[in-house]
Amino acid sequence: MTKWLIVSVILLFNLIGCSKDSVERDKPPNLTIQIGNKTYKTKLGSYCWNTKSKGICVDTAGPVDLLKGEKPIQVKAAEIVTIKMDYRPKPSEVHVTQVNGNKEIQVDVKKNQQFKAPTGKGIYYYAYGVWWGFKNDDHISNGDVFYAFALEVK
Repeated sequence: MTKWLIVSVILLFNLIGCSKDSVERDKPPNLTIQIGNKTYKTKLGSYCWNTKSKGICVDTAGPVDLLKGEKPIQVKAAEIVTIKMDYRPKPSEVHVTQVNGNKEIQVDVKKNQQFKAPTGKGIYYYAYGVWWGFKNDDHISNGDVFYAFALEVK
């Protein structure tokens, strides 16, 4: 077998073998955010995902364009936002980017997947990017996904 074929077989085996969920999913898992006692859906953006029988990549617009026409989630200044994904294995890497006007910043997300909403009034768009990689090789991906949501601080 060629090295590429061996890596592909290992990649597929690890993704399928890790979770019953991953065998049954043709798309990435759902992601929700919780603010107070309310839970909100997010919008699935670009992704590359490996299924039982194939791999697929889908490319979408960024969070601002992807959420055009959607109503942002109302939050209070500095309110706690919790990101929830019911999926095993957990992603090996997580990044959150906040977009407000022409300004983009990385948001620090605590281990419990929480961050504080901004303190200034306005609409803030978020891209939540997750990546599943091998434990022994961070350069090979089992899948990567970005989700979008928007918060409006009143």
